[in-house]
Amino acid sequence: MPDLYDVAAIGNAIVDVIGPVQESFLSENGLDKGAMMLVDQQRSQALYSKMSPEIEASGGSAANTIAGLASFGGKGAFMGKVADDALGELFATDMRGIGARFENAPWSAARPPRSR
Repeated sequence: MPDLYDVAAIGNAIVDVIGPVQESFLSENGLDKGAMMLVDQQRSQALYSKMSPEIEASGGSAANTIAGLASFGGKGAFMGKVADDALGELFATDMRGIGARFENAPWSAARPPRSR
């Protein structure tokens, strides 16, 4: 019999990256103070090369729901796609570390998903 969960969540696997920067860094890079921005890999690499991130933590509303559930002793599962890279591994490690079930294989450009 399969394990049962209090909550199963499907969502975007997001990693929050937080680091100190000067106000000028924001304007020079077209970033809005206090805003959350989704970026693609190319933009992410460009920003990383210009800053020193201090905190990297898994996030996203579905994952945060599972994290909250786990903090109260609930049993949860998260389904979402991560890349086969350091941030994808960080996300998976964070989710498993809180006791959530997360078994999705990471996506790799070298190994694209099968078509149906």
